[in-house]
Amino acid sequence: QVQLVESGGGLVQPGGSLRLSCAASGSIFKNGMGWYRQAPGKERDMVAFILSGGSTNYALSVKGRFTISRDNAKNTVYLQMNNLKPEDTAVYYCNTFPIPMDYWGKGTLVTVSS
Repeated sequence: QVQLVESGGGLVQPGGSLRLSCAASGSIFKNGMGWYRQAPGKERDMVAFILSGGSTNYALSVKGRFTISRDNAKNTVYLQMNNLKPEDTAVYYCNTFPIPMDYWGKGTLVTVSS
């Protein structure tokens, strides 16, 4: 059974940090994994991805501030977000990369506001 469960979102002030987690079912975790986000009124975009071998890459808007990592033993992928900005406000989702599945979890809401 495919399962993606995101957690760790919340309200944070500009400049603050959050760490998101995504627990994925083992059947899909062997793939590359990505974090995606959807801001209000906008399309869902890729934020960061990590391949099964550990290579990573980031959207330009978050490079240097966000770090993606994975724990293969726990089937979990993380997104450490530092120096958060109001424009980072969005619902964050994880999914496979480079081609996300049709199935999406509920996501976790990140709100950056003073």
